[in-house]
Amino acid sequence: MRLSDTTKAFGLHGLVFALLIGLQFVLSDYHHNSVARIMVLATYAVGYNIVFGYTGLLSLGHAMFFGAGMYGAGLTVQFLSFGPLAAFGAGIATSFVAALLVGAVALRTTGVAFLIVTMMLAQAGYLAIIHFREITSSDDGFVISTKLGPLELGSIQMSLVHPDVRYNIALIVFGVCLFGCLLLVRSPIGRVLVAIRENESRTLMLGYDTFKYKLLSLLISGVMAGIAGATYALLFSYVGPAFTEIQFSIYPLLWSLLGGIGTTLGPFVGSVIMYYLIDVSSDLTQSYLFAVGVVLLILVLWFPKGVLGTVRERWVQWLP
Repeated sequence: MRLSDTTKAFGLHGLVFALLIGLQFVLSDYHHNSVARIMVLATYAVGYNIVFGYTGLLSLGHAMFFGAGMYGAGLTVQFLSFGPLAAFGAGIATSFVAALLVGAVALRTTGVAFLIVTMMLAQAGYLAIIHFREITSSDDGFVISTKLGPLELGSIQMSLVHPDVRYNIALIVFGVCLFGCLLLVRSPIGRVLVAIRENESRTLMLGYDTFKYKLLSLLISGVMAGIAGATYALLFSYVGPAFTEIQFSIYPLLWSLLGGIGTTLGPFVGSVIMYYLIDVSSDLTQSYLFAVGVVLLILVLWFPKGVLGTVRERWVQWLP
């Protein structure tokens, strides 16, 4: 019996998830922590790919949503003594509100104007963090490990600083967002988002309210970024403004382009390549950014649509 494309897609994603489960038993302590960090950052990139790769909206303000989740979780732990679950919920709620407000303003524009507006709003958020130093500790940020209690699930208590707990929480968060993205792009809503990306005017003529669909896409994308930010704060116990600067909005764009925009696994592949490319080259030379640039140039020449984007175009057309 021939497998359908949907079955193949879910099987591939299930295989990736199973490999990540098994990796934790063979990785060294250093790579164990690195992969956990990669999965959190890949969650951020998966969310970004929804609004950019599938809806065609080029945003340079997603660091605001990541920061909203991070500070929403971190500040409630720091000042309100929230537990992990309550702080996580606060981070999600904060990122949702941020995405809703940004969407209401930025989606009134299109193209380059949308890019500029999102960048300006994100920069305003960064400056607000720097300004209110009594609350945010400005450039220094703050550590929440001393005030963050264990994760309580019934009678079970788990410390978030334990490497195995950290890895598996990162894995669960990444898995939920990854499969959520796959379900979304395979759904009728996902088809409309792709139609908007390809030709918004024609989609509007077919009777779809493109503003509402773009707002929904931005909300889902922003909340995923906020989930990643809240998870990062809780697992790695640090909250700082570096995660809200403009370059942190560029990172998910770069990871998505490198892995393949408009592919569900592309952001994860791009995150892995970029993380270890910097990690390895920085150990070999002080001019590691030059080495990274050369490797990225070669990858772009060989894979013009990103790694998985090119693989899909040339060999595996069923890749989502």
